Amino acid sequence: MSDKKVFFTGGGGFIAAHTIPLLIENGYTVRIFDNMTRGDRARVNEFVATGKVELVEKDVRYGGAVREAMRGCSHVIHFATVSINKSIADPHESIDINMIGNHNVFAAAADEGVERVVFASTASVYGDPKRLPMHEDDELRPLTPYCISKRAGEDMLGFYQRQKGLSWNALRFFNVYGPGQKIEAYYTSVINHFIKRLRAGQPPIIDGRGDQSMDFVHVTDLAHAVVAALTSEQANLPINIGTGIDTSIAALAKILIDAVGVDVEPQFNERDVLVSRRAADITRAREVLGWEPKITVEEGMRELVRESAEDK
Repeated sequence: MSDKKVFFTGGGGFIAAHTIPLLIENGYTVRIFDNMTRGDRARVNEFVATGKVELVEKDVRYGGAVREAMRGCSHVIHFATVSINKSIADPHESIDINMIGNHNVFAAAADEGVERVVFASTASVYGDPKRLPMHEDDELRPLTPYCISKRAGEDMLGFYQRQKGLSWNALRFFNVYGPGQKIEAYYTSVINHFIKRLRAGQPPIIDGRGDQSMDFVHVTDLAHAVVAALTSEQANLPINIGTGIDTSIAALAKILIDAVGVDVEPQFNERDVLVSRRAADITRAREVLGWEPKITVEEGMRELVRESAEDK
């Protein structure tokens, strides 16, 4: 057995499903720590069947359980979280799982002397950016309990670094998409909504002029960044993980129309919308992780359309 063992909270989730095979490929064994309320049990069972992955079905809110399960692990990936939507609907649960959970994991990692913690942070810590591309040193203005807890998580990692020498990287994920994602995922529900309409021969409906933009990063590329962050020489940094390209909703609609292959034009629902734009400055990811995205939005969306056709 490998002596490189990753304690992976939220290891039953969508991004983890793409990260765990890479970890195994890189010689790690994995201990998934997940209460499995939203986890993909069939996928986790496949991983467990390899003999290189185990599942501890517990909750990050219980510090003793976290500490006990982390014992013997060399690295930590902390993904367990409550989503943005849910954090607005139920701030109490969000603070409980995200804040308390973050602290339990980071405190245990510091006490257990793990080599590195990789934390799933979010581009949402920036709030509505004043400029593009967004750089890690820009002002942070998180707007929801979810985003606030992610920013606090980064600060908490800094605390344990100073107190106990904890080594960490916080990856600020931009708009992650890809095969196996849940339909209701906050930032990418627009993709699924457009594909559904196009398959029915209907035009996508866009609010406003479609100027709102996102930085869509494919989950396969993102998984490579997570694995690279476990061993980077430089550490103790927030790092943007995106493509550096802002794709407007209008441009996304055109990409998906081409991918589905229907002859329609988007319809615009003329009304005032808050135009927010996103694009990551990924210089630090290149320099610190030796990482850059390889899958273009066009390629990624075509793959998604193919996958959705196969699921029918």
